[in-house]
Amino acid sequence: MHVALTGATGFLGLRLLRRLLGTHRSVTVLAHAGSGDALHRITRYFEVTGAPQAFIARLPHRLRVVESDLALPRLGLPARTYQELADSLGAIWHSAGSINLEGDLPELRRTNVEGTRRVLELAASGRGSPVVHHVSTAFVAGARRDGVAYEDELDDTGGFENAYERSKYEAELLVRAWSREHGRPVLVLRPSILVTDLPPHPELPSHPLQVVERILRDARSTAPASPDPPGGVGASGGIAGSRPRVRTVGHPHGRLNLLQVDHAAEVMVRLAGLKPSGGVDTYHVVHDRDVPVPVVVALLERLVPIAIDLVAARPERPSALEALMEFYPGVTAYLAHRRRFDDTRVRARLGPSAVSAPVGLDYLWSGLAPRDRTRPVPLPPQIPTTVS
Repeated sequence: MHVALTGATGFLGLRLLRRLLGTHRSVTVLAHAGSGDALHRITRYFEVTGAPQAFIARLPHRLRVVESDLALPRLGLPARTYQELADSLGAIWHSAGSINLEGDLPELRRTNVEGTRRVLELAASGRGSPVVHHVSTAFVAGARRDGVAYEDELDDTGGFENAYERSKYEAELLVRAWSREHGRPVLVLRPSILVTDLPPHPELPSHPLQVVERILRDARSTAPASPDPPGGVGASGGIAGSRPRVRTVGHPHGRLNLLQVDHAAEVMVRLAGLKPSGGVDTYHVVHDRDVPVPVVVALLERLVPIAIDLVAARPERPSALEALMEFYPGVTAYLAHRRRFDDTRVRARLGPSAVSAPVGLDYLWSGLAPRDRTRPVPLPPQIPTTVS
């Protein structure tokens, strides 16, 4: 089976590509038209992560890069090229998309909804009826902050925290409608927040929490707040001192689901190898243990010189920094979440191997703190680098 992958140069996409190259002799990478450097970026990822030289040397022979545009009909390709591509595929992995928590809905729809539509059109155009693997997000569960989110659920009754969540919800609706219309199986994979302990590197995609750090740091420098009063204490329990105190809505017993990106990619590829039901099979690719919100707060306080207080309601008289942070609701809204993502189906299909190692403050800090970038970081264990 020949496979195509969108988003192959992204944070998750690179890990999916690594796994797919362990099970397929070749992969077609649908890269954004005009970038011209997809193969170079992929190669650098494998070099930085210490892949064997023999494996790296074969990448140009195992990867077919097709520059395309998910915003255009036929992906912006000539009709003959498009049809040849569609006819050659046995599976399509759709991992491309925008994760901009601060983006507006029209912009995110163009990328996340219309991009999905173009991928589904490609899948419907091929003689081989390729299977679609759609990477969604567990956060299609929306703004419901308590209870349990189940894998079969997909509704908007609770609203959404931001336009990103809504755009991914709408993309899933599109996938379900396409599956019914064409009578074709689709695998929908819903990861939670993906993290890594791989140190930051200028040639690798940013860790999702690096985006949060940048937003908080920019807000801190733009609108410095007044220092805490003497003896002020942040949510992590440390003395705030000269750090500006920021009050933000959150729950001291809240929790967030953070999952190692390499483990997520492994689980996704293994799920794709199972026999489909014939309809839409949806899986929560999540950690079995949530990270307490105070741990996340402690991480943010370590990254940015602020002291965070979790409060039940928005301050009536916000400081300049607190007012500025109100413009970034996608960043802080999740500090009030206490819900759990049910992953019974994943555990039933994959057994104990679906369980991931713990994610704690030290692990998260390792993926965000600057390190010596001259040393390659080894690949995770049990990653095949060749196809037998």
